[in-house]
Amino acid sequence: MIRLIDNALLDAVSAEARTSPRGRKNRNFHADDAQPGHRLLNAIEPGSYIMPHRHLDPNKGETMVVLRGALGLVTFDDAGAVTQTAKVSHGGTPMGIDIGHGTWHTVFALAPGTVFLEAKAGPYLPLTAEEKAPWAPAEGDPTAPAFLARLQALVA
Repeated sequence: MIRLIDNALLDAVSAEARTSPRGRKNRNFHADDAQPGHRLLNAIEPGSYIMPHRHLDPNKGETMVVLRGALGLVTFDDAGAVTQTAKVSHGGTPMGIDIGHGTWHTVFALAPGTVFLEAKAGPYLPLTAEEKAPWAPAEGDPTAPAFLARLQALVA
């Protein structure tokens, strides 16, 4: 089967993200979470917070290429100090990210309608306690919006 990635598909997944309580939505191309390779579109809207995390499995690096809009990227050391920031955008430099396993990171939308193509190893497994940043608020925590705002200011 061949699926075309076109503006209509990006519009559809962006519309789903806009109406999602979390402000993001993915469109999987892999058949199910058990697949060894995951390929997906990830649409994210400004204000959506992804808790800083890392993937400890050496096979769980992530690659993201921005197809529309712009992402902020922030990486951290083990104590939560910022080690790198970048604006990653469609048609920009850089336009993609390759994050090795074990790297504390988060991304966030800098523009409405942001969509990126993500590739990573499966199967999907929820983050473990060791993979969630102990120095960052969890998703849904009342302090998360202020934490996100501080990260956004680093990339602006």
